[in-house]
Amino acid sequence: MAAGSGPGRELPAEEAALEVSWVQGFSNKSFGFINNQTVCYPCGNYILFLDIETKKTTALQCQTGPVGAFAANASSEVVAFSNQKLNPIIYIHHFPELNKLTELKGSAQLDYTLLAFSFTGPYLASYSSIPEFILSVWNWQENILLCSESQPGITATSLSFNPMNWQQLCFVGESSVTIWHIERIEDEHHLKRNPVELPDEQGSISPHEDLFFPVSRSDDPYHGPDLPVSAIAGLVGDEAETFVPRNSVKTSVHPTAHCWTATSEIYMSCKEGYILAIDADKHRVSILQPKPPPEYMQKISDVVSYVRREVQKKKGGELNDRQNPIFSMAFCNEGLYAAGRDGILLFYHIKDLQYEMKVCADISQSISSLIFSPDYASLLLVTDQGPVYSYKPAHSGEAVKLLDTCSSCFLAADFLTPGNKYCVSVTISGEVQVWLLEDGTCLSKLNLDIEATAMACCPSSNSVAVGTKRGQIYFLDVTKAEAPRVVHRIFLSNFPVLSLHYDQSGQFLIARTTEGHVFILDARPSKLFQVLGYIVLADEVLDLSVVSDLKNDLVEVMVLLNVAEVQRARLEIFCLSSAITTDNDKCVNDQGMFNASAFKKKQYELDYPLSSAVKLKDNTVYGFCTCAPFICKYHLSEENMLEDPPVFSSEKRIPSNQFGSGFLCVSPNSQWLAAAAKDGVLFIYNISTMDILARKHCHSYQGGGIRSMIFSLDGNFILVNDENDGALVCLKWKKIKKTEVEEAAFYWQSLLDILNKSTSNENAVLKSMAEWQFDPGSTSKSLPEEKFKEAPLKSSSVDVTEEDGNITNTNDMTWIGQKIQKVIREETQRFSNQKQELQMGIKKLRQTIQQMMHENEQVPDIEKLEHQEFNLDMEEQERLQAEAEQEVARARKEIEMENLSNCYLQDFIKYECWDALCVKGRAVKCFHMDCEVKNYPLEERSKEELETLEKVLRLKDTETADLKVQKEDLETETVLPEEEGKKEAKAVADDGESFCLIGSLSSQYGGDTSILYHQCDLHTKEQRVNQIVLLKDIIYKVKTAFNKEFDIVAQQKEQEIARVKERNLRIREILEQLDLQVEVWEPALTDDEMPERALTVQDSEIKAEKYLTQEEKERAEMLAKLEMEKRLAATDDDRLRALDDMMGGVLEVRKEDILKMNIPPPPFISKPEDLWSDEEKKIFGEYEKKVKELNEEKEEYKKTLENEWKKLEASIHETTQNFDETVCKLSERKVKSEMVIYQEELKIVSLTCALLLDEELDTREAGLHNCLIKKKKEKVKKAKTVLTAKSKVDAYTGTYKDAVDEEKTLERHFRKQFADTPDDALEELYRLYTHRPKSPRTEMLLDTPNPYGNCSGSEDYEDALNLLMKAMDELDSPEHMPEGLEQSIWKNFCLARRKKMESEELVKRKALTLAEIQAFFQRRMDENEKMKSQIENIFNELTWLQEKKMKLQQNLTVQFVLKQGQVELENTEIPDYSDAILIKKSVVEELNCSISTQGEKKIAAIIEFKDFSRGIRRLEWEHKKMRMQIEDLKEKARDIVILPISKDCQLFLTVQNYGSHIAQHIAGMEETLRFMDKLHEKNVKNHRKKIRELKKSIRLKEEANYELSLQLKEMLVSVSERRHIFEAADTRDISEKIAKQRYQEILKQKNLRDLIKEQKEEFASLQSELEILRTRTPPHI
Repeated sequence: MAAGSGPGRELPAEEAALEVSWVQGFSNKSFGFINNQTVCYPCGNYILFLDIETKKTTALQCQTGPVGAFAANASSEVVAFSNQKLNPIIYIHHFPELNKLTELKGSAQLDYTLLAFSFTGPYLASYSSIPEFILSVWNWQENILLCSESQPGITATSLSFNPMNWQQLCFVGESSVTIWHIERIEDEHHLKRNPVELPDEQGSISPHEDLFFPVSRSDDPYHGPDLPVSAIAGLVGDEAETFVPRNSVKTSVHPTAHCWTATSEIYMSCKEGYILAIDADKHRVSILQPKPPPEYMQKISDVVSYVRREVQKKKGGELNDRQNPIFSMAFCNEGLYAAGRDGILLFYHIKDLQYEMKVCADISQSISSLIFSPDYASLLLVTDQGPVYSYKPAHSGEAVKLLDTCSSCFLAADFLTPGNKYCVSVTISGEVQVWLLEDGTCLSKLNLDIEATAMACCPSSNSVAVGTKRGQIYFLDVTKAEAPRVVHRIFLSNFPVLSLHYDQSGQFLIARTTEGHVFILDARPSKLFQVLGYIVLADEVLDLSVVSDLKNDLVEVMVLLNVAEVQRARLEIFCLSSAITTDNDKCVNDQGMFNASAFKKKQYELDYPLSSAVKLKDNTVYGFCTCAPFICKYHLSEENMLEDPPVFSSEKRIPSNQFGSGFLCVSPNSQWLAAAAKDGVLFIYNISTMDILARKHCHSYQGGGIRSMIFSLDGNFILVNDENDGALVCLKWKKIKKTEVEEAAFYWQSLLDILNKSTSNENAVLKSMAEWQFDPGSTSKSLPEEKFKEAPLKSSSVDVTEEDGNITNTNDMTWIGQKIQKVIREETQRFSNQKQELQMGIKKLRQTIQQMMHENEQVPDIEKLEHQEFNLDMEEQERLQAEAEQEVARARKEIEMENLSNCYLQDFIKYECWDALCVKGRAVKCFHMDCEVKNYPLEERSKEELETLEKVLRLKDTETADLKVQKEDLETETVLPEEEGKKEAKAVADDGESFCLIGSLSSQYGGDTSILYHQCDLHTKEQRVNQIVLLKDIIYKVKTAFNKEFDIVAQQKEQEIARVKERNLRIREILEQLDLQVEVWEPALTDDEMPERALTVQDSEIKAEKYLTQEEKERAEMLAKLEMEKRLAATDDDRLRALDDMMGGVLEVRKEDILKMNIPPPPFISKPEDLWSDEEKKIFGEYEKKVKELNEEKEEYKKTLENEWKKLEASIHETTQNFDETVCKLSERKVKSEMVIYQEELKIVSLTCALLLDEELDTREAGLHNCLIKKKKEKVKKAKTVLTAKSKVDAYTGTYKDAVDEEKTLERHFRKQFADTPDDALEELYRLYTHRPKSPRTEMLLDTPNPYGNCSGSEDYEDALNLLMKAMDELDSPEHMPEGLEQSIWKNFCLARRKKMESEELVKRKALTLAEIQAFFQRRMDENEKMKSQIENIFNELTWLQEKKMKLQQNLTVQFVLKQGQVELENTEIPDYSDAILIKKSVVEELNCSISTQGEKKIAAIIEFKDFSRGIRRLEWEHKKMRMQIEDLKEKARDIVILPISKDCQLFLTVQNYGSHIAQHIAGMEETLRFMDKLHEKNVKNHRKKIRELKKSIRLKEEANYELSLQLKEMLVSVSERRHIFEAADTRDISEKIAKQRYQEILKQKNLRDLIKEQKEEFASLQSELEILRTRTPPHI
């Protein structure tokens, strides 16, 4: 054995020293029968073959990686699978030899997703995934790729051949179904795709609509032709052909399972609950409906449905009338079996498009697939959870569990003491299995119903420890391998248990949890698995290794830590002695944690980061490096390295040849070192030399790599399991040195000698332990799921109440929690007195504080203390204040950010809607009317727009100048007469003045229409684009012109408001002088008239009180105080006060103050008049005179003021009224401007529509050209295929004719060959010569349970001929030889007959082949004709598009401005102008001028001719008049002679009063008419009476018919019952027997007719030969 190998060296020749002993596991992705007794399924890197009778498993390993796609064929007993790697290969193996038949190498780059065998023939279909998506068909026997086809982007879910026709293949995608036809022409094969249109989710089936080539096409004369959606979307190329609008996309059903029927139909189930029937030949889909049940069953079904709906409503779920979706199907002779997620096996009896359903079995597990055995005797039900059930359709019993497996992945496996007989495994779901180590037989299993995380077997007893995600450890008794049981459970902590490790002596159990605690337990059942204590580690634990020193009774534990700060590994080593079990209380503290003095710790720093490490007894450590593919070897010193440990460097680095993170494991005898990583390869090293002893690729990287592995105690077996592939592999040594085996056996035996005594004792204790049961009062009760999810987030806590100090007990208590609870209980009991004293003091302090707070409420506000002053806990107060400040800061920051975003939004809106406008939008309103006029907000035209406009104007000027020069040249060549020139100038002037052809009135409102193109000249795309630019410029100018007028009016309103305000000042003065309280009307500008007001916020608009800081408040108070002082200083002026008192505050009297003047009365006015003196009376008279004069002046002044007031108001009203009229005119101007703008915008819309239509036509034309190119390429390919097929048809036709001629030649030479035989014997031989045996295949098809017949046969010509020759052996036996025939002649006859039969079979085979080739040729011809028709249609549409484009370029949309009432129609119908042509007025006028000139000439000639011929016509007329008078006179004379006189004439001539006579006659006729009316009414009554009688008889007949219909229903029921009785009776076999006999008779008659025909032909040929011989032979004399 060579030394260790590196990456660049070759591995030794003896590396394959390991072999697979057995493999266990299950994967529910594929399952299949290989024969009637064996099923197979993939599991990881293996394919397992299970004998359903003996339950024995055989494994086939895929040497190149995990098994990908998988398929099995029971008829050929072969299995096909692909490997998951780059450029995967499909392997074909034969069972039971498991030898490889062939390898199929395709073009797949990543993976195969599906494989499927054909039921007949050596054919295999494969489908690859990303990136090829290729469907391939193989001949696996000859290793030939027959054909392949790509389907980009389609993900397949299932694939199957038609059992009755291997040339049909059903391909099912996630939401699509495709039927592939494999067309064959000799040795060439072609795949033809036939998609199936599935119904939508509502179950409606709508026909496919081709959006690229629509069926109907409309042509609107105004909007243009109706183009496909792809052309409107602007798509060109392949996207145009496949584009579907979003509103046209319908979600189809999602297929889940399918199966073929014997009639080549497909039954398919969907997620939506539908069952579909697909015709594979016509590719049509039908939805199967349940057959309506009888009336009483329908009532029961309605009641059940109602109850189910009510229950569903109460649960709050959605109502669904559809049945549960089906996910698996299987077809048989009786009908269809189906199952779904509910675990119910259903049977469907389908007839036409209706089915009856019944429940066959219920396994209460989700069924993933249904598989019939090849003999159709049993039906396998494969579940998602793993168990496989068997159902016997013939017995109709319950489903029997066939295979009890678990689909969950294996977590770990270990050997049960002594390690050479049993092993134990556990899955992630918590299922524990016990296996027989010899052959992998599952002896028993136990489901813990909890997620497991770790497992280990105890060396000192037959106990198994299982760690869970909830932090529990279950201990199992496996002393009886067939019946394991749970005997104990410990709840360590709330964190998952990561790993479990036993020392070799079985004394300690070391458990590691995610929280960083390492628990030490007594592993012996006699100690009831006591928890000794735990160790807390600071860093994350990556791995843990245990080394036992059996001599010194020590256990060394090494922990690998992950140091986050540095890229290095750290080791901590501590020793466990038996002292911690004997004197545990001294080693741990009250909380269960080990003391530092309990054991000695050592710490080491390593130079590389490691993912795993193991330690040997000689202080040698091996570590699996994470940063590089190396295994590092270290030698640790014996010194204590806890204080400032140095970094140890590796002594040796061994290349590991592995990638990904891995781990190491040491054999029990420390001879071998195993390395496993994510690549799934297991390496075994010799520890002494680090040479590679063995390498085994037992798992794969795709499956997550190796999760765990372990050596057996004797070193003969290795258990390995993967992360995700679900396989447990048991390896054993195949090649190994004898000395190594002996050393391992010696160590195992010595270890057993040490453990035997303790093992027997501990097993006895383990057996005596009672089975663990769930105890609600137990403290080790498992956590509920909700509490478990929250447990890692919460630390263990104990609730203590204030009043009584009792501890709250919890049922869900971990071991650590129990320790803490115990400590708290002891402390509570120890300090109970002090606690009571503290509680009483706290109560007194609380009462004192409450009294102080009550007193504080009674004192005045100035003396009150705040509540926070009574808070004794200042730290808590500060903390709360800090939290409040933080919350305020957070809220302030949020508000600031929100204000900032609002400010940004305000600035953005202001910029877009205000700042960017060169003309801001505003309005002008009337003073007295509800009329408002708004201007046009305008944005500043960009530089690009102005440059484009300038460019278009220059181009238009150039075109105008060029056109003018062309007209001048044309006028010099063709000079018109003077009159015609004047008329044309006038017409042109009229045309320029008219706005009709311009299409708008924009020239009257500021727009320059002279720069526009004429509407009749817009034929090119450039002209239309330029016209749009010019029209936009005109709209801008119209708006600008209106805005100028608007600005004038707005300015005028501001002036009017200023004038009104001036006049209102005078009015207020007058009202003040008149002492009147009248409201003065004062106009003002609104917000619409001054929109800039919205950008500034006034203080009056803010309703909330403004927040002022303390500084702002002080500043405001100071300013108010200064203002008050100023006012007081202003009022405290003696001079002003004296002036105001004496003269009213003025120095002279004004006219306006006359109303305030009063004449003071004389002082004696208070005395009585009798006491007045003369002088006083005189003074009083003067006083009265002055008062009178003053009153008159006041009245006169009041009238003056009132007149002035009225004049001012009238002036205000007049000026505002005039302004309102101006605004009304401006409003009319705005309406006209809007009309003009709309006219121009209508032009722009029409031009834009024309441009879009032109672009759509170009897009459609480009799409058609692209499609035409593709069709032409396909046409060339199809033409080549047609020529090839035609040449093959011609060539094979000649071969077929040669074979037919050869077969006829053999038949003609039969009589010549046996000419010496007597006639009667020859006739008998000829009868036997034409006799053919029955086909053995037909006999085999009778009474077979397989609905598809015997599909195991092959359709090869050689096989069919061999079967026929075997059938001929019986006919060639001497028993059938005629009597008197020699043996030699019989042998020659048998050889000739065999030769004839071989020739016939060859002719039949060639005929079938020729028919197949001709059918292929005809299909290609039909496809070629169809392609020709498609190309022709594309050419026709291209021609139509070009015509439409030319027509649309000439058929312009012209806009006219017409006056109202200019065109008057006699009727309301609008004439049809579809064939009208629009031309210029000048053309018509030129034509009219020429017509008028020629008309004048013609009139002059006509007048001359008229004057010349007038005399002739007068004479002729007089002559003709006289002749007519003569004829009239003669006619009158003749009438008088032959005039007959009737009775009426005589009566008219004789009766004097002819009118009265006529009146009497009319009265008689009216009387007769009245009599006839009465008679008619009488007849009508009689007829109505008869009608009533008829209706009564009809009603009686209907009642009788109803009774007859009821009798008919009963008769139909009886007939149906008799039909069912007839069908149930055993008459089918008799009719079939009669049919077979009749068929044999028909065949016999046909053979006899063919024989007679052949004999006639032969007789005729012999007679002709005889005649020839007679002519050649001379006559005998």
